[in-house]
Amino acid sequence: MLSDVQSRKPEANFKLTRVGVKGIKKPVCIKRKEKVVNLIANIELFVDLPPTRKGSDLSRNAEIIEEIVDSSVRQPSKSLEDLCEKIVEEMLLRHEYASKAEARINSDYFLERCTPGGKKSLEPYKIMAVAIKGRGEAAKKFIGVEVIGMTVCPCAMENIKAKYGEIYSHNQRNVASVFIENDGSIDADEIISIIEKSMSTPTFEILKRGDEMEVVRKAHENPKFVEDVVRDILKEIVSRYKNLPDSTVVIARSESFESIHKHNAFAERITTIGELRK
Repeated sequence: MLSDVQSRKPEANFKLTRVGVKGIKKPVCIKRKEKVVNLIANIELFVDLPPTRKGSDLSRNAEIIEEIVDSSVRQPSKSLEDLCEKIVEEMLLRHEYASKAEARINSDYFLERCTPGGKKSLEPYKIMAVAIKGRGEAAKKFIGVEVIGMTVCPCAMENIKAKYGEIYSHNQRNVASVFIENDGSIDADEIISIIEKSMSTPTFEILKRGDEMEVVRKAHENPKFVEDVVRDILKEIVSRYKNLPDSTVVIARSESFESIHKHNAFAERITTIGELRK
């Protein structure tokens, strides 16, 4: 019989917060709005490890992925968050020594958008999901998205206008993301639209000359700091999701990749819906 080295007592008997696997890629099928979306998912699975145990049984994580994730190809899951929830529930069953399990999935995701000139284009985004479950507790599920857009600096614009009477400024590629605890009522497409609305302007893969001109014009008519992007995202979330409980966790981030600096600008708010409603 082969030795179970993982179950031995470690020399340094400290508890570990997260032990698991990262970088697993699997095809996943999700049913969204009357259609099935095929995703190539990047998966991470973790459990905590007690001080009495040398290692975690990582092969069990691979088995869970094979059984649960692979089954979504044959029978699409309702959402990535639900898929993560099934995974953490099974992880706690198979890792009997663990008190908490966590599953994270992210994938590239595409939506059809129209350029200012009306040309249709499939635009890339990132969709993310997390489920965290303590033993004997209900799982907490989060939906997340990451969006690339554009911001224009209000400060430079105002000063140039005051001195020269002209309206122009430097701009940035902005990457904004939202993670929000999901009770099943929040759709990723809605969050993507909220973020795009909160930037100076969305960006597009295909832009002809007339489209370029319109994107630049619209961005300069709507200058924003990274702080503005985060605040406008939060404002729209509170306005749109009036039925979410006060305890709902919200994380909003914005990072602008500066064009005239060698550093980036960053803003973030980690909060709850209840805090935002005050």
